[in-house]
Amino acid sequence: MSTSGDCNDGASKLNNDGVCEVNDMLQNMSTAGNINDEVLNICANCGKEGSDVKNTCNKCKQVKYCNAACKKKHRHKHKKDCEEHVRLAAEHAAKLYDEQLFKQPPPGEDCPICFLRKPSLDTGSTYKSCCGKVICSGCFYANANIDLKKQLCAFCRTPAPLGEEAMKREKKRIEAGDSTAIEVVGTYHDLGINDYSQDHNKALELWHRAGQLGNATSYYNIGCAYMNGRGVEIDMRKARHYWELAAMGGDVYARHNLGSTEWNVGNWDRALKHWMIAVKNGNNYTLKKIQQLFANGHVTKEIYSKALQSYQAYLNEVKSVQRDKAAAYSDEYKYIE
Repeated sequence: MSTSGDCNDGASKLNNDGVCEVNDMLQNMSTAGNINDEVLNICANCGKEGSDVKNTCNKCKQVKYCNAACKKKHRHKHKKDCEEHVRLAAEHAAKLYDEQLFKQPPPGEDCPICFLRKPSLDTGSTYKSCCGKVICSGCFYANANIDLKKQLCAFCRTPAPLGEEAMKREKKRIEAGDSTAIEVVGTYHDLGINDYSQDHNKALELWHRAGQLGNATSYYNIGCAYMNGRGVEIDMRKARHYWELAAMGGDVYARHNLGSTEWNVGNWDRALKHWMIAVKNGNNYTLKKIQQLFANGHVTKEIYSKALQSYQAYLNEVKSVQRDKAAAYSDEYKYIE
C-alpha cells in the first residue's frame, strides 16, 4: 500500500526517473587514503577529483559532477542505473515503513487508581482536567457513588468544575502541553459542545498539535476529518496516512479502518494483519468482522480462533467487578462491547 505520498518522509518523495550504471557508481565512490585522510569526490562524467565536485544527481543522490554541464552530458549514460537505484531505495523504504506499521504498538497506560489496563473503548475511561489523569470507568463510577454530593476527582480530590471554570482548567492543561487535553478540546470544537464554538479548523489545529505530542487519537480524528470532509477537502490518501500514524501509536479504531481499506481493494493479507492487531488491543467490532468473514468462508478457522484467543486475553487484562458494575449502571461507563 502506498504511504500517502506528500504526507510521508522518504519513499513518498522518490520517483522513477534516472539511476546510475555500475561503472559510474564505482567511479563515483569516495576515495580515501591520501596523506591527510581526506575523502575525494570524483565527477562521474569527466573523472575530475576534488572537494569542489559537489553537483549531485537530484534523483538517486549516488553520483557527483563537477558542474551542471557534466551532469547534463552524462545523463543518458546514467539514466538506467539511476532508475534502478531509485526503485531499490523506494522498495527498501517501503519495507522499513511496513515493519514499523505492522509492529505491535506499545501497551496503553494503566488506570492510575486501580492499576488495570485502561479499556480501548472510548466510554471505558474519562479525562480529568484538574490533574490531567485518564481514569477508568470503574474507578470513576465508584468514586461518584462515594462522593455523591461533593463530586471530587477520584485521583486528586479536586471538586468538579463547571462552565467557565472547566474551560480555564482545560486551557491551563493545554498551555502545559497536555496532549490529551489538547485532543479533548479539539473534539469539543469539532462537535461544538461544552460551551466551545463549533470550529472544524480550530479542531484540526489542536489535533495536529496533540498528534505531534504523541496523541494517537488526534491522528485518528484528523484521518476521519479527511474521510468526511470536516474542515478539509475529502482525501482518502491523507485519511489513510493519518490513520497509519494513529495505528502505530496504538489507536484500535484507526487500525480497524486501515484493515477495511485494504480489504476493499483486495489486499487481504494486509487487511488481516491490521485486524489481528486491532482485535488483540480490544476492538470487538473487528472481531465481529472476522467472525462474519469466517462464516462466509473468507478466512480460515485458524485465523478466527486466533482472533478469539487474542480478544479473550485482552478481556482478561481489562475486566474487573468494579467496571462491570459501572457498565451495568449506564452505557456511559461501558468499557467493552
